[in-house]
Amino acid sequence: MKRFFKPIEKDGSAKKPALSPSKQGVENGEAQSQPEVDIKKEPLKFITWNANSLLLRVKNNWPEFSSFVSNIDPDIIAVQEVRMPAAGSKGAPKIPGELKDDTSSSREEKQILMRALSSPPFRNYRVWWSLADTKYAGTALLVKKCLRPLKVYFSLDRTVSKHEPDGRVILAEFETLRVLNTYAPNNGWKEEENSFQRRRKWDKRLLEFVVQSSDKPLIWCGDLNVSHEDIDVSHPEFFSAAKMNGYVPPNKEDCGQPGFTLSERKRFGAILKEGRLVDAYRYLHKEKDMECGFSWSGNPVGKYRGKRMRIDYFVLSEKLKERVASCEMHGKGIELEGFYGSDHCPVSLQLSEEECKDAN
Repeated sequence: MKRFFKPIEKDGSAKKPALSPSKQGVENGEAQSQPEVDIKKEPLKFITWNANSLLLRVKNNWPEFSSFVSNIDPDIIAVQEVRMPAAGSKGAPKIPGELKDDTSSSREEKQILMRALSSPPFRNYRVWWSLADTKYAGTALLVKKCLRPLKVYFSLDRTVSKHEPDGRVILAEFETLRVLNTYAPNNGWKEEENSFQRRRKWDKRLLEFVVQSSDKPLIWCGDLNVSHEDIDVSHPEFFSAAKMNGYVPPNKEDCGQPGFTLSERKRFGAILKEGRLVDAYRYLHKEKDMECGFSWSGNPVGKYRGKRMRIDYFVLSEKLKERVASCEMHGKGIELEGFYGSDHCPVSLQLSEEECKDAN
């Protein structure tokens, strides 16, 4: 597998991406000065992707995904389900902004990942991490070096240096807008602390965040783990009737496939309404697309074969909707073409440049 990766060169153009907020040019939440490059005012092209283990994608699917990224040439790449553990030895406090490297196996895995991110086209980006204690969840945000976020946070309350549990949030603030990358917790199947209750608390905090962040346009992307309408799933009846081991929740609105329960869909709708947000893909694509209209696909073997959901999004402030040039799913069909080894396909967004207002 290592034949795909070039050795890290010694010149400044191929140095390893930094591993922690302080080393990435973010000290106390603020971006440090970087070597002179042509600076862009704001990002215009984006990719979001649930990689379902970034290390596995590097080992098995990296040439194809690298080619895809080169063709899109995004300003920002938002990744969910990184599944790399945070730095920190056993029993010691973890450092969620850095990759674990205190054992021989973790050092080797870190080296494999960083070599991939030090090769084209990824060496043109700086990377921020927010990681769980184990190989679970976690997010990453890759930002082109020609863009300089004013601040980068890792929690919805924007507390400096604080990370959300399991590394589920990275928020980058630019001069003209904010970019929020989230990996929403799965709703699960039961009325338990780590299931329905956890998701309700998450949705409540998201609602509070979007309402309180209306001073600047927002681009919210990631695996949001919800399909808003019937049109967003391939088989609404199947997902509505889904059960785990025959269990039926006491509240009918909690019944069905996680991500497609009525309660989750209502809460997501409230977030969009109260936050004055627009689902970019659905804004452009009004009709159901059974070939390319879903971002997650069930296992090709078994009862979930061909069962698909749209749970990966770009959601943005209404004031940005007229600038949406494209928003596309890049997976196709039930054989996971364009998924690059994950069970999620990448989703892209492109904005048009903001028109200069007439001074007169």
